[in-house]
Amino acid sequence: MSSLAYTRGAALPALLQQRILIIDGAMGTMIQRYKLTESDFRGTRFQDHAKDLKGNNDLLVLTRPDVIRQIHEQYLAAGADLIETNTFGATSIAQEDYALGGIAREMNVAAARLAREACDKVSTPDKPRFVAGALGPTPRTASISPDVNDPAARNVSFDELQAAYREQAEGLLEGGCDLFLVETIFDTLNAKAALFALDELMEATGERLPVVISGTVTDASGRILSGQTVGAFWHSVRHAKPLAVGLNCALGAALMRPYIEELAKVAGDTFISCYPNAGLPNPMSETGFDETPDVTAGLMEGFAQAGFLNIAGGCCGTTPEHIAQIAQRVGRYQPRCRHGALFSDLVTA
Repeated sequence: MSSLAYTRGAALPALLQQRILIIDGAMGTMIQRYKLTESDFRGTRFQDHAKDLKGNNDLLVLTRPDVIRQIHEQYLAAGADLIETNTFGATSIAQEDYALGGIAREMNVAAARLAREACDKVSTPDKPRFVAGALGPTPRTASISPDVNDPAARNVSFDELQAAYREQAEGLLEGGCDLFLVETIFDTLNAKAALFALDELMEATGERLPVVISGTVTDASGRILSGQTVGAFWHSVRHAKPLAVGLNCALGAALMRPYIEELAKVAGDTFISCYPNAGLPNPMSETGFDETPDVTAGLMEGFAQAGFLNIAGGCCGTTPEHIAQIAQRVGRYQPRCRHGALFSDLVTA
């Protein structure tokens, strides 16, 4: 990476040393509350599209932007400092499942603009709000075979992933994001394609944005799906010199604790983020997960009290009610102290 100074998101390193910042909660969980139909997802533009579109949440930035805007605004009202764009699956690779790969860039521009407008509406000098351009995993993985009978088989290449992530990042940058969030990483090679694309884009534009990297420990083995431990994962991505590294999704906070504690120890020279699910799946609950806001917030308070956190929030099953309580509870504690020089200290000097 070059030594270009941060342009957008330049205030983040200093803020992260002052207090624990709050990232928003689940988008999909909130969309489910609206009970949208196939016609909502199609709008007028895609009325005659050949494939079913219900469930393509990323498309709603074009067909129901009012819904996405309202969700952003609810999380901001709950106290979120960082708002993720509704782009978890907005790569051309993921959108090919709906035969919409050709509009991936447009979706990312629109999503970033919606989040930008929502943040700008409530930002103040004392409480600035930031747009995190979300780059999620794709349905195809560079490290794992899609065919149990052929371990060497792959249905995507590194170059294809890099190109798709580059297109997504270009759209997010154009739409006005302040930082990039490479999240829910279950395959480090996919993440490396995203990180390569981001670095290539920022070298080309001369605009250096902070990058946050968030992996996913899939079960009690303490490994991400492609096989790495938390420590190995960090050493695989630290070359990107992220502003923060962390974990999200798959597990609730109780099960995630030993892994976020380990990451906080090994990644001493960067900030730590954590946004777990609201416990385990529970189809009988309103959100589909078993933890109430008070339970999730209490567990996250324990993380803050132990000194693990710089960024806190929620993933699947969390709502503005969860985020409001997390903000209140972790706000009582000082942020985790990092050790050593952070990359952002060098590029903003």
